[in-house]
Amino acid sequence: MTFRVFIDGAAGTTGLEIGDRLAGRGDIELITIDASRRKDASARAEALNTADAVILCLPDDAAREAVALIDNPQVRVIDASTAHRTAPGWAYGFAELEPGQRKALGAARRISNPGCYPTGFLALVAPLVRAGLLPADTPISTNAISGYSGGGKAMIAMFEDTQSPEATDTAFRAYALGLGHKHVPEMQKHAGLVHPPIFFPSVARTYRGMLVEVPLHLHLLPGRPSGAALRDALAEAYRGSRVVGVAHENPSFLTIEQAAGTDRLDLFVYADEKVGQARLIAALDNLGKGAAGAAVQNLNIALGLDETVGLRV
Repeated sequence: MTFRVFIDGAAGTTGLEIGDRLAGRGDIELITIDASRRKDASARAEALNTADAVILCLPDDAAREAVALIDNPQVRVIDASTAHRTAPGWAYGFAELEPGQRKALGAARRISNPGCYPTGFLALVAPLVRAGLLPADTPISTNAISGYSGGGKAMIAMFEDTQSPEATDTAFRAYALGLGHKHVPEMQKHAGLVHPPIFFPSVARTYRGMLVEVPLHLHLLPGRPSGAALRDALAEAYRGSRVVGVAHENPSFLTIEQAAGTDRLDLFVYADEKVGQARLIAALDNLGKGAAGAAVQNLNIALGLDETVGLRV
C-alpha cells in the first residue's frame, strides 16, 4: 500500500531532512505543490486534505493556520512546530516516553513532534520520576548545547553568512537568559514535574548535534539512589528500543557530534557515589531524533509501518 504524504514547509531545514528520509520509499508518495503556488491557500488546502498524512514544518502561527485548513477527518497531522506540544487533543510524539505511548500515537489523528532539547531532557527525567527515584517536586536544572542548525535560517546565517548583520565568529553562544524559553512548559508537563526546570540552552559552531545534561544531587534524593540504580531504571524504560540506548560503559568524554547524522538517542549516567552527585547526559542530533527523525518515526507509527523505516539508526 502507498500512502500520500504532504510536507508543508518542505523547503525548510527540517522539511528537507524529512524529505531525504522519505525519498525512494515505495510505500510513500510525496505530494508537492508547484513553487509558484506554494503560498496559494487553495493549493495548500487541496494538498492538506488529499493526503493520508501531513507533516507541518512551519512557524507556530502558520502551523495553526494549516491545521485550520484541514476539514478531512481522515488526515493524520504531525506538527513539528511548538504550537501543539502541550495542547489538549494532541498526542505527544515521543513513542518511547511512556508505556502505551506508541499505541496512542498509532490511534491519533493529531501528533505534536517533541522539541529537540525536550527530547533529551524528557528521556532522562521522565522515567526516573515515573520510577519514584526522582520526586516530582525536585528542583531540576538542565544545561544543553546544540548545533546551530537548530535555530533555523536566522541562526544558520549568523554562523555561515559573513554578510549577515548578526554574523559571529564566536564558537559558543548562550541564549534565552531570561528563563522564558518556549520549551520549558513542554519539559515540565511531559516529565510530570511540579516546578519548571531551570534551562540553560546554548549553541556551538557546528551544524548539527546536541548534548543535554541534567545534574543531580543524589544525597538530596530519597534513599540516595546510586548511579547504577538510575542507569538500571533508564535501561528498563527503553528496553527493546531500536532508537534509544543507555550506555553501560561511559566514554571518558562526549562530543556534541556523539549522535550527529543519526536518528538515535544515546543516554549516559555519570555518578560519583562518594560525593553523592550524578550527571545524566543525552546525546542526539537536533535534526534527527530532535526533529526530522522523530517526525518520520511518528509518521511510520501513525501509518502502521515499521517505525524505523527510513531512520538512520
